[in-house]
Amino acid sequence: MIEINVTDHQQVTLVEVSGRVDSMNANELGQAISQQINGGRVHLVLDLSNVEYMSSAGLREIVVGLKGTKRASGDLRIAQPSDRVMEVLEMSGLDSILNIYESQSAAITSY
Repeated sequence: MIEINVTDHQQVTLVEVSGRVDSMNANELGQAISQQINGGRVHLVLDLSNVEYMSSAGLREIVVGLKGTKRASGDLRIAQPSDRVMEVLEMSGLDSILNIYESQSAAITSY
């Protein structure tokens, strides 16, 4: 079960994700991200503080979103990933590619 909440903060779009992101629902995350990019909102912050599990399918959607924002001269930044998600980001090496912030406000104001 995944829940996604999207809100705008001036020029930055906050995408809050909660639940388990796995192969059954990772496409929902991908769709939420691509809808923002297609709508011209390319300064994204992905809040992963309430994600208890992230599979490789979820990581793939984040990478696809990152590439999409970069193509549109934007960026996708991560805010306060849960310990388990941070572990997965580190194991996959994505922690060196993604900008990761300790709080939502730090990620939003980084733009």
